[in-house]
Amino acid sequence: MLRELTVISGKGGTGKTTLVASFAALAEKKVIADCDVDAPDLHLLLHPEIMEQEEFKGLKVAIMDKTLCTECGMCKETCRFNAITMTEESGYAVNPARCEGCGACVFSCPQDALTLKERVSGHAFVSRTNYGTMAHAELNIAEETSGKLVTVVRNRAQQVAEKENCELILIDGAPGIGCPVIASLTGVDLALIVTEPTMSGLHDLERILEVTRHFGIPSTVCINKYDINEKNSKRITEFCRQRGIEVVGYIPYDPVVTQAMVAGLPVVEFSSGVVSNAIREVWWGISGRKS
Repeated sequence: MLRELTVISGKGGTGKTTLVASFAALAEKKVIADCDVDAPDLHLLLHPEIMEQEEFKGLKVAIMDKTLCTECGMCKETCRFNAITMTEESGYAVNPARCEGCGACVFSCPQDALTLKERVSGHAFVSRTNYGTMAHAELNIAEETSGKLVTVVRNRAQQVAEKENCELILIDGAPGIGCPVIASLTGVDLALIVTEPTMSGLHDLERILEVTRHFGIPSTVCINKYDINEKNSKRITEFCRQRGIEVVGYIPYDPVVTQAMVAGLPVVEFSSGVVSNAIREVWWGISGRKS
């Protein structure tokens, strides 16, 4: 039976991707999915070799046919995003960087001089790594609809998992609590939330737990760099205990994590020290077996 695990956090920089890279080295019969499409970085540790690539078309953009335009200005008056500009040299024009693809200008133009066209907003990939097949993507600069692109990545990962008869899809989720996070979480079997022993870490944990609770996703927690403030680690542990949330691991701070990142390797591949052992304990805790 195919299962899906999403590793998430209430903010960026908690060590989520570091854990996923190590899990990729530890897990068997899995597909890896990097769903942080706005700022993907799992590839820096797994070094994927691209096998398939496809264009992702998100928002549409208004296109103006100057041969039909009578410079009446109706489009500029209608556009609430200030995407229609006017200059003495060229007249009215669409600024694609501001256009939200709502289509209001298209409907308001009496000369039918404006149409909506799809634009390439990013790319989705299926790649080969030393740790298994990886589905990932990259959104173009200043583009939106990252949630839709996350869905594309997850669909590709599911297709690969069925083709390769895999048992697990290991998802590096987007940070925060917004649309790409929801797309990373929907329908998964378990969410592992990575947090840090700070008051802001506790606040972010509380927010993301509200999201997983709303969607009925079973959740567990891992405290990264727990020993930089053990008082706050105990506070987070008690917070989780009161809500029936299991804390599956406590990972200590160690510069070896940064050294592994510089070397471009998962921590468990780079070192066999205390941090690697702690990560293995987390993996065994959520996978239910030692391997």
